[in-house]
Amino acid sequence: MKRPILKLSSISHKYIVALAGLFLMLFLCFHLFTNLLMLRGDGESFQRAVEFLSANPLIKIMEYVLFAGFIIHILFGVIVWINNNKARPVKYYVAQNSETSYFSKFMIHTGLIILAFLIIHLNNFFFVKLGWAPLPEYAADKHDFFSMAVVKFQEPIYSLIYIVSFVFLAFHLNHAFQSAFQTIGLNHNRYFPAIKVIGTLYALIISIGFGIIPVYFLFFY
Repeated sequence: MKRPILKLSSISHKYIVALAGLFLMLFLCFHLFTNLLMLRGDGESFQRAVEFLSANPLIKIMEYVLFAGFIIHILFGVIVWINNNKARPVKYYVAQNSETSYFSKFMIHTGLIILAFLIIHLNNFFFVKLGWAPLPEYAADKHDFFSMAVVKFQEPIYSLIYIVSFVFLAFHLNHAFQSAFQTIGLNHNRYFPAIKVIGTLYALIISIGFGIIPVYFLFFY
């Protein structure tokens, strides 16, 4: 009697990870669009966007939803990984010919790398806004993200960490996109190849889009 309950719980965990992951992927698109405004160089368009978002009550609510999404995705992702390991207590060799199967073996590793970067990134920007981290002396106020970004991205080590982190995020997203649609049942042979292509393009656009920002401030600003 216990096995069906455990099986249902395991499926539920995967659904939660998938839905939270898809929500975070939508956020990445919005966040990328906003951050690319910094490439105009003057900071005015970006700061106007920041001021609008900071004054919008709906966005403030969405910040809490976003934090919840991160926590849920991380927590249940670890649970799924632990359950998968328990289901295969003895390691054995199986030829993995599919790209999805290959990347799935490293999801927990890329996820931990991304989590470490996320903590650093939040501490340098979002936690300053919340007052959890000290305001840098070069920033006019806690919403002066453009000045914060200019200084941080002109540090070669930080920019290198930023770019490398988004390379790992690209691998994570490439598998996560496909896996999420498989989990919710959209894995028909007729259209799943298109989902794989879209997932790969999405991962590349997100990683390259974010990656060009530190390159711009390092070499062209």
